[in-house]
Amino acid sequence: MANKASELRAKDVAALESEIKALLKSHFNMRMQRATQQLNDTSALGKTRRDIARAKTILAEKKKQGAAQ
Repeated sequence: MANKASELRAKDVAALESEIKALLKSHFNMRMQRATQQLNDTSALGKTRRDIARAKTILAEKKKQGAAQ
């Protein structure tokens, strides 16, 4: 997943925020599928959660870097 982090670092702040929003929506949908026992790949929940954390971390770094300049 190191490639994913480099892809996220290439995006600007607005693109990262929209990516996080899409990931959160996807994670919510997966949680609802799990609750109704329709989710086959439960490991996808953890992967999505880590993707959200990765994107939020990079977003915070970019905002901090922008504020420091």
